[in-house]
Amino acid sequence: CGEVKHFKALNIADGMGYLEDRHIVHRDLAARNILVGDDLVCKVADFGLARIIKDSVYTASRSTKIPVRWTAPEAALHQRFSVKSDVWSFGVLLYEMMSRGKMPYEGKSNKEVLEILTSGHRLGQPNRCPQNIYRIMLDCWHSEPSKRPSFHALQSQLDSIYERIYYKTVEV
Repeated sequence: CGEVKHFKALNIADGMGYLEDRHIVHRDLAARNILVGDDLVCKVADFGLARIIKDSVYTASRSTKIPVRWTAPEAALHQRFSVKSDVWSFGVLLYEMMSRGKMPYEGKSNKEVLEILTSGHRLGQPNRCPQNIYRIMLDCWHSEPSKRPSFHALQSQLDSIYERIYYKTVEV
């Protein structure tokens, strides 16, 4: 089951890397917006909030409704969206996957979530989540957007984790 989650995460990072290369910010990356095919290949879906960015940042109007639990602090508080805010959302998506669909910040209001994030606290490590995957989540949730990894770096990290797991479970 672990290798399947890693394979799915790798697919999603690959799809988001494709968007990153084209300067597209998704703005609503979450498990609910991932389609899974019969072959377990994952596709990023629901581009209703997506935008093409010109100067690496897209500033949304204050009236734009955003999914706060999946949104980076700079985007939730100042409407400044970038590939790096999508990387933050990817970290929350990993949390959803590793916690078997648990709601991020369960039982908290959007206001409480923003207070938690601005105080520097992050989601805890889900049960049975490998340390190397939780480390990736924490990297995605760096308070400084420029210090978050690119989707290509995430893809590379997840690929090496997947290969280690896959080759341990499959006889060659």
